[in-house]
This record gives sequence, C-alpha cells and structure tokens, in this order.
Amino acid sequence: MNAEMEFWDWFVGHEAEVFNLDPKQEAQRERVFDELAAQLNKVHRELSFELGPNNARREFVISASGMREAFPSVISLVAAAPTLPRWQITAFRPRRNPVNVVEYKGKRIDPKNVQFTLFSDGKTAGVHLFIAGYTEGDTDMKTIGYLLLDEALGEYDVESRLGLIAMHSPNTRTDGNGTRSLNCPSNSTN
Repeated sequence: MNAEMEFWDWFVGHEAEVFNLDPKQEAQRERVFDELAAQLNKVHRELSFELGPNNARREFVISASGMREAFPSVISLVAAAPTLPRWQITAFRPRRNPVNVVEYKGKRIDPKNVQFTLFSDGKTAGVHLFIAGYTEGDTDMKTIGYLLLDEALGEYDVESRLGLIAMHSPNTRTDGNGTRSLNCPSNSTN
C-alpha cells in the first residue's frame, strides 16, 4: 500500500473524530491535529492542513506549506481521496474573499493593515508587502506574509505565478508605483 492510501485509510478510520472536533477542547484539538499532521508527514514532510468550520460539509485543505517540491504530493494525495460525503477535500490553500486575519505564534495581522506594491521583471509579477510590525529576520512575520498572500491569491498561484516576494516594514521605500491594501476590492480576481 502506498503512502497516500495509508493516509486515507487512517483518515477514514478517524473521520468522525476529526469531523466532530470541538475547537474549544484544546487538549483534544491538539492531540487530533498532531495525529493528523504526523499522518500527512508520512506522505511528505512539508504537508500541512486546514479544517473549515463544522457545517454539514467540512472543508479539509491539504497544503504544501508553500513549498513547491511538495506540490506533487498534494496533487497525488487529493487525487487518491475516497468519496467522503461530509468532506470537501481541497488541494492547496484557496483564495479567500474576504482575506482573513492571520494569527501565527501569538502574532495577529489584519490584512487591512498590510499594503503592497506590484512590479514586473518582464517575465513574472513580484510583490512588496509592507507589514506593520515587520522587522528584517522575523521569520514568524514572514510566515504571516506568505499566509496572507495565500489568502489573497491562493497557495498554488503564489508559488507558481509570483516571482520575487519581498517583505518590509511600512516605512520602507521601494521603486513601486503606489500601494494598496490586501483586501482592496480592486485587487480581487477570480
């Protein structure tokens, strides 16, 4: 049996527990999340997940954690998914509208407080993100920046269609031609 089938066998065996997970029960949530992450990591060490709200159908997002080398594993794992009536299985973090607030390791950034400029090198688009509280070398804020881009554009497009992604504090000057908020309606594309 391959790693994808082993994962789905595990998931089907724990489907009710994952589906009915109560986010307020911290110990249970952490245990289930750790088990789920360990099972995904058997497929590829960079795979991660997101669970949507507990509705009649719950979304299960399988992410490459922004690592392009993990894309084939996401694609093959989603392709191998069995039919699960209560689940919508999604490959890669999807574009969200509106862009959600991102919380990571005790830091919280509202997309209304993030500005950006776009630029082109003649082949691909690039982006400068200006994030309140960002300092050079702050890997947690850099992770938040990438998660915000995933929210705005979708993980697949961020990794496959953007070139340079640079993050700065809000007072940094670039050669860009103006900035906009990440959740500015004129930036929404489908």
